[in-house]
Amino acid sequence: MRARTPEQDVIYFVLPDRFENGDTANDKGGLKGDRLATGFDPSDKAFYHGGDLKGLTEKLDYIQGLGATAIWVGPVFKNKPVQGAKGQESAGYHGYWITDFTQVDPHLGTNADFKAMVDAAHARGMKVYMDIIVNHTADVIRYKEDAAQGYPYRSKAAYPFSTRGGVNGPAINPGFAGDDDPAPANWAKLTDPSFAYTPVIPKGEEHVKVPAWLNDPIYYHNRGNTDWKGESAQYGDFVGLDDLATEDPRVVEGMIAIYGEWIDKYGVDGFRIDTAKHVNPAFWRRFVPAMQARAKARGIPNFHIFGEVAQDDYDPALLASWTRNAGLPAVLDFSFMWAVVDAVSGQKGTGELARLGDDDALYQGGKQAAMRLPTFLGNHDAGRIAMFIEKAHPGIAPDELLARDELAHAMLLTLRGVPTIYSGDEQGFAGTGGDQLARQDMFPSKTALYEAETQVGTQATPAQDNFDTHHPLYRLIARLSAVRRATPALTDGETKLRASSDRPGLFAVSRFDPESGREVVLAFNTSTQPLSAPLEVEVRSRAFTTLAGAACPAAATAPGSIAVTLPPLGFTVCAANP
Repeated sequence: MRARTPEQDVIYFVLPDRFENGDTANDKGGLKGDRLATGFDPSDKAFYHGGDLKGLTEKLDYIQGLGATAIWVGPVFKNKPVQGAKGQESAGYHGYWITDFTQVDPHLGTNADFKAMVDAAHARGMKVYMDIIVNHTADVIRYKEDAAQGYPYRSKAAYPFSTRGGVNGPAINPGFAGDDDPAPANWAKLTDPSFAYTPVIPKGEEHVKVPAWLNDPIYYHNRGNTDWKGESAQYGDFVGLDDLATEDPRVVEGMIAIYGEWIDKYGVDGFRIDTAKHVNPAFWRRFVPAMQARAKARGIPNFHIFGEVAQDDYDPALLASWTRNAGLPAVLDFSFMWAVVDAVSGQKGTGELARLGDDDALYQGGKQAAMRLPTFLGNHDAGRIAMFIEKAHPGIAPDELLARDELAHAMLLTLRGVPTIYSGDEQGFAGTGGDQLARQDMFPSKTALYEAETQVGTQATPAQDNFDTHHPLYRLIARLSAVRRATPALTDGETKLRASSDRPGLFAVSRFDPESGREVVLAFNTSTQPLSAPLEVEVRSRAFTTLAGAACPAAATAPGSIAVTLPPLGFTVCAANP
């Protein structure tokens, strides 16, 4: 069953710390002291809450019942428990502040617990995707210079590799030809990392990173904090996190060795790559083929690699550039997310959704490759789909909020791409923003901010256990996932646009079975008024069966045309009869 191609999967994304607590003995990660020592404080949204890998394993029935066939697990590596300036501390519960790339974070369990989870998923025919990071490590390196200015980014032009502390400083690193030359002999000449700032390692943390080579500041950019623009997006520290010099061949080989071991030992089925756009494209052109070869040697079919190229609007050209220039096989489809958010919130028409089919030609491999892009409605960084809808409609009625949320999930589960559900969305989690405001607990929360939230489609709150298989969103997702699995047109089929509008209303496409050519018509009403409209179909499509949603017309009104009727914020999935 793991031989499924990526486009045939439905992915469920989990942050283990916020999912289920299967072992309270590891809540503090084996550490002693207060929350600033252990990182554990379930009352604070910025600290560990107790979820772990044993809890995730215990809930595989729940995930599989939703229709998910692959689990994307947030980073499981050992993190720095707490970091941040005094009074602004937070914990590494999310997994993105790695110190040891070879070990599971003790707050989440052990390497054996991870293996048990992967094996249990595989026994069910489910895949496991690891969330990995190569851009940075935890914030360990400090700078000798005065911190009063917050360490603003220092560019390569003003602070070249050849001088210490700026263009007028003393000469260092003689013979280094710059970081565009990947030759190991060139990088051997870079011996002094103090070209911009002077890096120092705090006492007691000299050997905290594993593998040991990661403790040497020479393997980092050491140029201060990124301002997210231009050169600094690649070379700057990500909010203080130590930014690896991924141009250095030693770093490339080191990361290949690290993540190749996780493939070899645990047989994972793919990688989601964090902060992919903050790494130089040449790194990915080395790393991706190496991981694919490692997976092939391990006998893992269809190893799925997809990178995070975050964006805050519809911009498929940016996403596609990373498949062409960096060789990433796929990227998280932020453009799909924003197109659906705009459509179902009623802020725009469906023009961006209509563009997807044409813009898919931009990706390396074209429209066929675009079908492997993981699609989603919101995430742990940007926020949840229900939150976006609520912000667009302050005071929205509960029934309308649920209907818009269901419409969004109908699009996610039937349009092209690999549907990705963020845990909690199926329980109506909304939140009030992104990042920590969108990282609610699935098990009973002790965080007052989360406890006070209302959820879509239920009277429950995050203060309760939220594994309700009768929740209307859970049932809708499970039903549409089953339809998707049974309908090749919805996993592998090409798309033809049928209707769209520059205002809320009808959006429709046809998808086609790649073997039989059987047409499946998808129609969505993004307005709050019922609609009836003629819709073009293939001439050969004469009679239809309803697969999901509102009732389909039993037969074409004329060769090449059907009459579609949809309720407010409704949808239908209509399959032409063989």
